[in-house]
Amino acid sequence: MRTVWDIIKAPVITEKALVAKEESQDGRQLLTFRVDTRATKPEIKSAIEKIFNIQVDTVRTINYMGKKKRQGRFEGRRPSWKKAYVTLKAGQDPFDYGENI
Repeated sequence: MRTVWDIIKAPVITEKALVAKEESQDGRQLLTFRVDTRATKPEIKSAIEKIFNIQVDTVRTINYMGKKKRQGRFEGRRPSWKKAYVTLKAGQDPFDYGENI
């Protein structure tokens, strides 16, 4: 049995993610998280709602393939990962990544 902390790994704090968070549309805030590659959209939605006590409107996910990397004559690959864009329902209080994680 996976817990909510197994599904949600970490927030994605990049310039693109922070700009998307600040430029919310219709009063809905957009948050970005790194999630487990096997997690489904309903699992991500329920995990975010349980962890942060907020209401989620939609969840969009993207799978990233790990890049090929070389070290001398040996070739390896970085691990693949999954990112989730979580849109909160309108009227939710502003959210700060540093508060609950």
